[in-house]
Amino acid sequence: MTSDSPRSCVRGFVTTLLVLAAGVDLLSANESGYEVWPTAVVLAIGLAALLWPAGRRPDWFTPQLRTGVPAVASLLFTAGSVVLDEQAPFGPGESAILLSLLFIAVRRCPQPWAVVCGVLNGAALLASPARFYQHDESGLLGFMLIALVLVGLVAGLAGYLRALDYRRNMAINATRRSERVAIAADLHDFVAHHVTGILVQTQMARMMATTQPEDLDTVLAGIERAATEALASMRRTVGVLRDTGPDAADRRPVGDLAGIAELTDGFASPLQHVTLDRDPAVPDDLPHEVQAAAFRVVQEALTNVRRHAADATEITVRLSHDGRRLEVAVTNDGRGGTQLPAAAHGGGFGLVGLTERVTALGGDLRAGPLAGHVEGWEVRALFPTGKA
Repeated sequence: MTSDSPRSCVRGFVTTLLVLAAGVDLLSANESGYEVWPTAVVLAIGLAALLWPAGRRPDWFTPQLRTGVPAVASLLFTAGSVVLDEQAPFGPGESAILLSLLFIAVRRCPQPWAVVCGVLNGAALLASPARFYQHDESGLLGFMLIALVLVGLVAGLAGYLRALDYRRNMAINATRRSERVAIAADLHDFVAHHVTGILVQTQMARMMATTQPEDLDTVLAGIERAATEALASMRRTVGVLRDTGPDAADRRPVGDLAGIAELTDGFASPLQHVTLDRDPAVPDDLPHEVQAAAFRVVQEALTNVRRHAADATEITVRLSHDGRRLEVAVTNDGRGGTQLPAAAHGGGFGLVGLTERVTALGGDLRAGPLAGHVEGWEVRALFPTGKA
């Protein structure tokens, strides 16, 4: 038994009811002495529109064509009967088909065709009693009132379901967008960080190849480590893209305060000195999202040193806590000199993403020249931690 079996059973049951109702219309027209072929044509067009298998519909058979043509056929049948002043039958089969097409039009047709096709089907259903009750106003009014109630109920239900579909699609699109933004942040924060390090150390290795060949092993080891970390980060990110399970988000590349020490230890080049100044008052049990954001701030600031201030010799990372807020500051004494290619300078997305991440936690991020110094740059972030 497949998961589609209940739906297939319902579809088969509805199809059977429609065909039986259409048969009642034809039988009634034949027994009453009316010409059967106009009724048969209208019913055939409507049943074809409803029962044509979805997998076999050609591209030109759009929802608006599918719902509009049967309604026009029914209206023409009614108009012909009224103009010729000849009674013609209407029955439950045609009414059920028009109501079904009304439902499809309101729920499935694109705007503004949903309104146009919905009005056509509603008008066709309301007008169909005029074929038989042309000279009986009370009978015509009674059947039209019943049809009006049915049209309102079906159109209202279809409109409600269309609104639910719209809200669901909006929620899905918002979720997809947030996931794309998160993955883009991972790629930027982790992979770009490591790749920039590889690029800088490769340039250094080329310079040292002729001047200090005996020190190349240390630089090459740094390149190997950065490449390994970049591959690991990429593998984790690709794993998240492939895995749709509930625990996929937990395997995204993240960092914490302890990871900042590893980050600073593996950052400096032979001509740079990186100092990590962590206040003992900084607790180890800060909220995970605060620790991850602090790690990203330090990572982005160090990456920007490589991109924009490769001449910096002193880089300081400070972590402090005043009981209510965590302060993260990264300073350097660079003058803005860099030898990286223009394509490696970045597009400014890092600080934009950091600002969004920090402000989402109720914090504040500032980046600018180092206060009180002619040279240098500082990135400073404040995070509320909720601790008294």
